[in-house]
Amino acid sequence: MAMNLVKAETGRELGTRPSRRLRRSGRVPAVVYGMGSEPLTVSVDRTDLRVALNTEAGLNALITLDVEGGRQLSIVKDLQRHPVRRDVLHVDFLRIDPDQEVEVDVPLILTGEAKKVTQASGMVDQVMHHLPVLAKPADIPVEVTADVSDLEVGSSLRVSDIDLPAGVTPAGDSDATFAVGLITRSTKEYLRQLKAEEEAAEALIVMGEAADDEEATEDEEES
Repeated sequence: MAMNLVKAETGRELGTRPSRRLRRSGRVPAVVYGMGSEPLTVSVDRTDLRVALNTEAGLNALITLDVEGGRQLSIVKDLQRHPVRRDVLHVDFLRIDPDQEVEVDVPLILTGEAKKVTQASGMVDQVMHHLPVLAKPADIPVEVTADVSDLEVGSSLRVSDIDLPAGVTPAGDSDATFAVGLITRSTKEYLRQLKAEEEAAEALIVMGEAADDEEATEDEEES
């Protein structure tokens, strides 16, 4: 995963008004914490931050903060946006060690076709869209894929069913469900129709056997 260099300036004033002035000047208030060091209040250029996060890694992008000439590897742990304009209001950077695992949320993408579900006019309900994982910074995946081809109506797939990349392990409950084969109204109608067809087929078999028995009886009487 590529790393991005962002210069962070220290010495910013705290409080709502100073933060507003900072944003009007094109900078974003931020804090850097983690790895046993004291939290450090900084600010970063809005454009530099946008460029760093505008990659396929998204919020899991590895960012090298240049703080007063010293460089610290970090990731964005929290990002606050304006509820309407969606402008970035504040960023929390977490210092990380390149040799230590870090917990991140990675997009979970479903692949394959759940044919048994679609044939029954059901639907695949994805109940988990981000998967918490543990990985060293260089091993953090852009996304995790999960094959739903074997999913059936009324069944579910769990985190333990996901084939994770090397160096990546689940950070949460391995028994947690991420996809379910749901029964819809169309599915119920399909199942009713299927049951009716099976019952009709069984009835024909029974009728055929009864007819054969009757014919055999008549043959015996004639003889």
